[in-house]
Amino acid sequence: MKNEIKVKFSALSENEGFARSVISAFIVQLNPTVTEMADIRTAVSEAVTNSIVHGYKNTEGFVELVAKILSKDEIYIKVSDKGCGIADIDQAMQPMFTTDTNGERAGLGFAVMEAFMDTLIVKSKLNQGTTIIMRKKLGVPPLDDDF
Repeated sequence: MKNEIKVKFSALSENEGFARSVISAFIVQLNPTVTEMADIRTAVSEAVTNSIVHGYKNTEGFVELVAKILSKDEIYIKVSDKGCGIADIDQAMQPMFTTDTNGERAGLGFAVMEAFMDTLIVKSKLNQGTTIIMRKKLGVPPLDDDF
């Protein structure tokens, strides 16, 4: 079962909700649980928001969302931009780190993506952009201490 979408949209904050809707409509064919759907939507939302807020820093540009169904229970998602890039990926992935000078951002985007997805890869080059690759296998029960 292979299927793929590619969507390119303006780096505007109002398009973050659009990206969540697109990924939801696409992955529904995998019959995700409500929790899986919420996890994927949130991870995509965080990746798109990072591109808009940090990648372009209120300048014009585009965000590209690619999603692939790899099998009946696995999704691949790539969010990329051609923005300013990340100088230090390791630092950027630390919880509470943000480049937001207004103090409006908590610096938890990468931590959220990492928590909700099975795989998170961040590639970036200064002045060339950033690509976030995420994968999630559906139908895997969460770890629970009550067993």
